[in-house]
This record gives sequence, C-alpha cells and structure tokens, in this order.
Amino acid sequence: MFNKDIKELVESANSRIEDFRNLVQSGMIPLDGDFFPSVHYPPITMYDPITEEELFKTYTLPPDGRFDVYVHIPFCIKRCLFCHYPSLYNAPHSEKDRYLDALEREMDIYMRLLGIEKIKARSILLGGGTPTDLTPDQLRHFLDFFVARLDMSKCRQFNYDVDPSTLVGTDGVERLRIMRSYGVDRLTIGVQSFNDKILKKMNRSHDSAVALESIKNSQEMGYKVNIEFIFGYPGQTIENWVEVLEKALSTDVDEIQFYRLKVIPYGDQEGTIQKIKTIKPDEVPPVEEAILMKQIAIDLLAKHGYNENLRRVFTKKRSSISLYAYNQCCNLYDEIGFGLTAFSSLRDRFGLNTQYFDEYYQAVDEGRLPLNRGLVRGIDEQIRWAIILPLKNYYVRKKYFKKVTGVPIEGLFCDKFDALKESGLITENDKHIELTTLGAFFADEVVEQFHQRPYIPFPKETYTEGPFNPYLNPTILNT
Repeated sequence: MFNKDIKELVESANSRIEDFRNLVQSGMIPLDGDFFPSVHYPPITMYDPITEEELFKTYTLPPDGRFDVYVHIPFCIKRCLFCHYPSLYNAPHSEKDRYLDALEREMDIYMRLLGIEKIKARSILLGGGTPTDLTPDQLRHFLDFFVARLDMSKCRQFNYDVDPSTLVGTDGVERLRIMRSYGVDRLTIGVQSFNDKILKKMNRSHDSAVALESIKNSQEMGYKVNIEFIFGYPGQTIENWVEVLEKALSTDVDEIQFYRLKVIPYGDQEGTIQKIKTIKPDEVPPVEEAILMKQIAIDLLAKHGYNENLRRVFTKKRSSISLYAYNQCCNLYDEIGFGLTAFSSLRDRFGLNTQYFDEYYQAVDEGRLPLNRGLVRGIDEQIRWAIILPLKNYYVRKKYFKKVTGVPIEGLFCDKFDALKESGLITENDKHIELTTLGAFFADEVVEQFHQRPYIPFPKETYTEGPFNPYLNPTILNT
C-alpha cells in the first residue's frame, strides 16, 4: 500500500500518463511504449564501414585547436545485465597491461594523423566499462602516459565514470588519491539503485552500503560527485523507487542523474535484459509505471533544489553539469575518443572504433587507427545533427546553428516546427528553439521527429497513423 506522501507524488504525476497516451495516439511513440535514446545522430548502432583515409581526408583542426577527450577502458568486475557495451569481466592484469599499451600507441597514431605534438584538452571523460577497474599501479601508469600527451592548460573539467566497488577499501581510497593528484575533479558513480534486491537483479558488484561508502570517500577527497540511477528495471515499484530517491537526496551530492532502462541495444553488445524481459515479463514495470517513476523523480528532486540543467541531469548549480556532455551535445565541439568502441564526434563527421578486441590490437600493431565505422555528413545530415543534439539536451541557438551548418534555420522544417509548437512540445523566440516542460519529458521521442527514415528506431507498423508518425510524415527540408 502507498503511504500518504507517495500517494500524493503519484497523484501529482498522473497527468504524465495522459500525455504519454496522447503521444502514442499521435504516432510519436510506438504503440507498446518502447523507448530508444537519442544520444547521437545518426544513432551509434547505425553507421556504415569507413576507412581512416575516408574519414579524415578533408578534416581540418578546429580554429582553436582544442578537443574534448574521451577514453574507454573496457574492463568490469561483473557484467551488469542492462549494459550494451562489450567488456571483459574479471580480466587478468596481463590483459589490462596489454590494453593500456595499445591505448598509449593509439594516442600517438591519432596525434601523428592530426599533425600535433599534444592534444589541447577542453574537458576529459574516462568511461567504460569501468575505468577504475585497474590496480592502483596500472591506474598511475595510465594517467602518466595519458596526461603527458595532453595540454591541460585550458582544461576546465576532468571526469571519471566509476563503479562504487572500486572506490572503497585500501585500494579504492588509493585510486581516489591517485586520480586527484592528476587533476581529476569530478566523478560519476554508477550507483543504479540503493535497493539491494534490485542491485542483485542487475548483477552489480556492490550493495547499497558500498555505494554510500564510495560517495562519502569521494566527497571527503574533494571531488564533485554525480550519482546515477536506472528506473523501469525489473523488480522496481513506485514505493522502492521513491525510497532510492530519498536515500540519494540524503547524500547531498552535486548532481543526480537518472535514465530509463534501455532494452534495445544502443551500443555494440546486446544486453541480456531483453531475455529477462521475455522470460519474466511480469517483473518489468509497465510503461505507464515507468512514466510515473520519471515524473515522481523530477518532482521530488525539485523539492530539494535539484533542477534539470542538462537533459536527465539534475543539479543545484548549473556549474555542476558535465562540460564534456554539454560541449559535445550542445556546443557541438570537436571531440576525440580512444579505446575499444570509442567514438570521435567532429564538426561534420563521426568515427567509431571497433568493438572487437582482436581487431583493436591488430590495427594499433599495424600503426593505424582502430576505426571501423563512421560518416562524413552531407548538408541534410548536418542540419539534422545540429537540431537533434542541442534540442534534446538544452536548446538550438539560431545564430550558432547557422555557423555549424552554413544555412539559417528559418525556413527549415517549418511544418514540423509548427506542429510541435501547436502540440505544446517546443517553443521558439528570435534566438532559440527549445523544448517545453512537456517536450523535455519526452525529449528523445520529440527529437526523433527529425530523423531520416533509415535512422527511425522502430518499424513503421509499431506507430499509429497519427500526425507525428515518423514514416507517414517524413521530415523534409522546407526551403
């Protein structure tokens, strides 16, 4: 039974269920309510093969010579059942040493290709996998060769995505000291839940006590701390989701981030969550309940001073957001990535590294980038990219849009923008186009209105024939 406070939260959030149903009938959301995140455009799983020569043939350095930098460390203690990225689990130290050696050489290959002696870093993100699934000595070795290849004089943020279990105990505290000594100032801790039963269902390597200890250790070391959670996971209920949120709020971290369970792969490895959903469908919260979970989280965080300052990112201060994410998705700055499955998101092109360890090692051994997919965008793709990413995450700046595409946004997608405005999903003034509160709640679905047909995430028959059906009403440039 709901207690009084939870009942009030549900009653306040119920209007979102009606919004959801209306958007299903409009054709914007599939009939089964399925979900696909608009993280990149085109989506990360939809790139054709490309060579190093094709990707960089006409590329020039950005005017200021600066990049946001990503490094992927594909090792984990255990395989989380919701994860869609390839990784090695409980790998021997020798495998990690081999990977770090290849990573160092990949950086050198990239710098030779660009004709630079050092990479001028604007911001840095280390992800995975679990980039702290290294011994303290391995972590120190990596940071030694990594920062030696960077010009960090104007680097504004150095982020690590981490697993709680790697930040506790003697080695965990030592990792925190090592990272801090190299300038790491911000951590995203993948808590995912504070409910031990849910954590076990996720096959996480930690429990809630370890997660809380990792947060405390990080805060005491002076890091800005972001903690992230999944909603809509098998076994979750409104009641235990609220309990998780309340415990998250009690930590007083700088940022709280939550995202809906992704069932369809959006990375290079299919998660096992689809099998779990098939075998135990009754354990998966209904879509309507997941919608409630999201709105309840928004409302509860707002009561404690956390506002959405970047999509699905809630902070008390806007300065606490990830600059890496903001620069890539809102400013559309050049970003380069190193490691297995890492991507480079450049001004008018996108390159993606191989997802296979053997291919990765072979390419680096042969002195070439481990690139295997990508795209040099044409004007149509460039326009959509410059709308989709900023609109989802913050807003489209009209003047800046013209700078990155070469054309004004006025006169483009007129019918589409008008329809979205009439439905209360976007708003526009002389400087910006941005999502309304309603549009922000369904941000991924709204921006998918601008996808070209090959990149629409679901088959035609899964949508109604409403006005926002992405197949019946393809987004055509109105010039």
